[in-house]
Amino acid sequence: MFKRIDHVGVAVEDIEASLALWRDSFQMEVSHREVVEEQGVEAVLLEVGENHVELLAALGEQTPVGKFLAKKGPGLHHVAYQVVDIDETLHVLRQAGLDLIDEQPRAGIRGSRVAFLHPRSTAGVLTEIVEPAPAPAPAAATEPAAEAH
Repeated sequence: MFKRIDHVGVAVEDIEASLALWRDSFQMEVSHREVVEEQGVEAVLLEVGENHVELLAALGEQTPVGKFLAKKGPGLHHVAYQVVDIDETLHVLRQAGLDLIDEQPRAGIRGSRVAFLHPRSTAGVLTEIVEPAPAPAPAAATEPAAEAH
């Protein structure tokens, strides 16, 4: 069902200050940065081998990450697992009796589709499942332009 760990999400109060640790001190390369209005976060992905650390800064106090920060402070927020078919995975998890936060996938960063499982069903760990965006189709080879004589 789960193909690999996609990323570990870390809630932070300030992206720039956090980058001083993760990017500069830990020497992790920033691979992507995006504001996800639907989830109320600014997200920065940092590379760790084939996986990522995702820094999450709340866009407001009433967003899920904003509420998390107010209650628990900065720190580990979630673990995300990559799946091939998020719709099928949600169906299997629902059939297994797990408590889903998202009954349907929602938009994630980089064009992915994501859904969260409630921590009460996953041993206290907020769990995200991620279906990456489809890979772009390879560009068609073009014929060289005919030379004019």
